[in-house]
Amino acid sequence: MIYLDNAATTLIKPSIVGKKVFEIISSAKFGNPARGSSNASVNALDEVFKTRKLIRKLFNLADPSLTAFTNNATEALNFAIKGLLKSGDHVIATTLDHNSVLRPIYQLEKTGIEHDFVGLNKDGSLDYNQFERLLKPNTKMVVCPHASNVTGEILDLKFISDFCHQNQLLMVVDAAQTAGVIPIDVRRDGIDVLCFTGHKSLFGPQGTGGICLSHQLAIEPLISGGTGIDSFNHDQPAVFPEHLEAGTLNVAGIAGLGAGIEYVLAQGIENSGTVARNLADRFIAGIKNLPQVKIYGNLNRPKVATVSLNLGDINSAEISDFLQTHYDIATRAGAHCAPLLHCALKTKDQGMVRFSFSSFNQPSDVDQAVKAIKTLSDELEREART
Repeated sequence: MIYLDNAATTLIKPSIVGKKVFEIISSAKFGNPARGSSNASVNALDEVFKTRKLIRKLFNLADPSLTAFTNNATEALNFAIKGLLKSGDHVIATTLDHNSVLRPIYQLEKTGIEHDFVGLNKDGSLDYNQFERLLKPNTKMVVCPHASNVTGEILDLKFISDFCHQNQLLMVVDAAQTAGVIPIDVRRDGIDVLCFTGHKSLFGPQGTGGICLSHQLAIEPLISGGTGIDSFNHDQPAVFPEHLEAGTLNVAGIAGLGAGIEYVLAQGIENSGTVARNLADRFIAGIKNLPQVKIYGNLNRPKVATVSLNLGDINSAEISDFLQTHYDIATRAGAHCAPLLHCALKTKDQGMVRFSFSSFNQPSDVDQAVKAIKTLSDELEREART
């Protein structure tokens, strides 16, 4: 199979990731972290802290204790949005955002929290001029993706950071599509809260992710429960990371994530991102002039290795099924959990076919995908002439 759905999850992982997960599960040496002083508990805690330190290095964080592990970026974004906004606040998000941002915001409407969404230019890129127009006296936060999971557009974090800091707003960034392929420096980029997932370009196991705070924030925990410390306190302990980490941690997953981050750092983040982006550019060059093919987004803007397209008026699910059945190419069709973007680009009914590349893909994978799209394009052209 040619796997071109890496924006959903990376299928091929470095071998060290699986080996680390297997070691944690099978060696009978790793217990429940921070639950007692046994060797097994200490071993587990050491693995967790090792990954925290790697995350600090990856994102240039000031304090590893201000990273809390989550199951995914969605959970991390729920922590940030629901934990920092209060009744009467206003939040600015974007039309590019994923449902992991949109649905928590919609849910908070019921508690008196207002929202607005920055729209798009005609070419499908974000309209940065709208930020100032959407600002209100009660605006507290801007939440945005670092890159669109549909068009691949990389947002201008400096512009957004400057806007936030000029107006004393919290900046929350969804790095699900960029962690591991674009260098992220929380301090340089002025990010208050960074949310990431482990199973995409960090090559960790599914069920891993995190929320990183650049400094101490008054954030309400999404869940509460056991932490192994301060057991007689009725409230969740205020100390980090326990404030956001109730219950037993996914030690095997976290250790596997650490192995993935070690691999990414050893390869070089820019190198991994460039390899994947070059494959996406090769794909675009092969299809952009084909009849009936429409690629979405401004191709002149910086992008991650994600390309979404349609062929004529064919439903995207039919195209994706054809690619899987006849060429053994895995893609993603539909709305990609980004409903506002699809409504803005008028693809709500048709959806789009998304191709997303990893540094583990090969040029031959791209060439086969180009061949498949050309076959479909030629067939549509023949039908149009008859």
